[in-house]
Amino acid sequence: MKFNLDEITSVIQQEISQYENQLDVTQVGKVIEVGDGIARIYGLRGAMAGEMLAFPNGIFGQVFNLEEEMIGAVVLGDYKQIKEGDVVRSTGELLSVPVGEGLLGRVVNPLGEAIDGGPAIVTSQRRKVDIIAPGIADRQPVKEPLQTGVKCIDAMIPIGRGQRELIIGDRKTGKTAIALDTIINQKRFWGTPDAVICVYVAVGLKESTVAGVVDTLKRHGAMDYTIVVVAGASDPAPLQYIAPYAGTAMAEYFMWQGKATLCVYDDLSKQAQAYRQLSLLLRRPPGREAYPGDVFYLHSRLLERSCKLSKEHGGGSLTALPIIETQEGEVSAYIPTNVISITDGQIYLEPDLFMSGVRPAVNVGISVSRVGGSAQIKAMKNKKVAASLRLDLAAYRDLEAFAQLGTELDGPTQRQLDRGARMVELLKQPQYQPMDVVDQVIVIYAGAQGFADAIPVPQVQAWEKELTEYFTNSAADLKKEIAAKKDLTPEIEAKIVEVLKKFQNVTTLGKKK
Repeated sequence: MKFNLDEITSVIQQEISQYENQLDVTQVGKVIEVGDGIARIYGLRGAMAGEMLAFPNGIFGQVFNLEEEMIGAVVLGDYKQIKEGDVVRSTGELLSVPVGEGLLGRVVNPLGEAIDGGPAIVTSQRRKVDIIAPGIADRQPVKEPLQTGVKCIDAMIPIGRGQRELIIGDRKTGKTAIALDTIINQKRFWGTPDAVICVYVAVGLKESTVAGVVDTLKRHGAMDYTIVVVAGASDPAPLQYIAPYAGTAMAEYFMWQGKATLCVYDDLSKQAQAYRQLSLLLRRPPGREAYPGDVFYLHSRLLERSCKLSKEHGGGSLTALPIIETQEGEVSAYIPTNVISITDGQIYLEPDLFMSGVRPAVNVGISVSRVGGSAQIKAMKNKKVAASLRLDLAAYRDLEAFAQLGTELDGPTQRQLDRGARMVELLKQPQYQPMDVVDQVIVIYAGAQGFADAIPVPQVQAWEKELTEYFTNSAADLKKEIAAKKDLTPEIEAKIVEVLKKFQNVTTLGKKK
């Protein structure tokens, strides 16, 4: 049997050509360097910026740098399992995460994989991690309140659905506590049309801290409507970098279904540090404080995705509560000023207030909400409730500083000081005990109208508790009426005053024995 060499060569070349077509060499590369969460890859000439890459052992990565001879990628997993010479394949897709109802009540990593010991998460849908935010035409003004349950915030620094409100302060001043109170407070709306689905993103926190957060949410029944996304302190920098985007994508799934969502980023200063680490390893030029020049864009493209969608798009909303940690109260540092300029206001927590027992330690002087009264019910906006509360407290702080000089004060000034001290006590609130907005309106109205003036300052909080219990037991119909009308009409106000007078007759607090 004779073989024709030319025919054999032709068949072999056809086989090789067919194999090359199947392989598509522009979609395959080889690792030439790996370490510290990044990899340099030769090949992959057809890769896109931000594209998902498939490494061996089921590890994924993302294209970060597109260079002339190679690409720089971040490794979303254990980079120690990758060796030089490993084959890397492009997926043809931008980085995405699973989304859907199956994530509710679960603790997941930024890739959407369960890390709470429960069953694997099965969802049929995925969303891109990094997208362009909805345009102006796709939005509507922010005017619905997002009730935090924290008196001083709902009264003086109101947050609207679709707003971005920064929580800023030194470590251990209660930033996470405010965010958790807000999530826990949404339980009262769960199962109603006003329900809010929450996503808590932990970036760079200790695993013990995250476990404490999850335990707190479970104890208060808040995990039913919450997704916890964790990129802990021991996780690689690439996971800390993508975690806020992944959490936002999970929340956007519900937003585009017309639902209200809340995203807490705890905290974005750790994400900026992770991004700086990756950028320096991949030789991106450093700028101020060694951060790359696009670190502002890092946070702006994340927070711009928070919005209130127009009615044509279902009217869903995504409210963002980013957290930034300052060093020694330095709000003029690089990252804090960046995020302050992106957000619609900030809640500043002051260490001195915290240490003096004012908790939450909100400094009302430099805390602000740029949505303001649009995000409050009419009852809270009433001029006899919270309308002048900020100015009254600011004036009280100035008078307090003046009174410490030992100067003798006239009667009106002393009365203003006394009422201010009681209002400060009324606005204190224990952790994880959010208050219904109707109770807030009643308590602040009573304090502002002088019903607490005869109560000794140390007894004000006990008086407040007694007052809310009295209204719940003896004036439940009045509370329902306020909740339904969301306004203080003259008739409702008269009823509140009548109940307050009755309460003054029955309470023993503030009365001489």
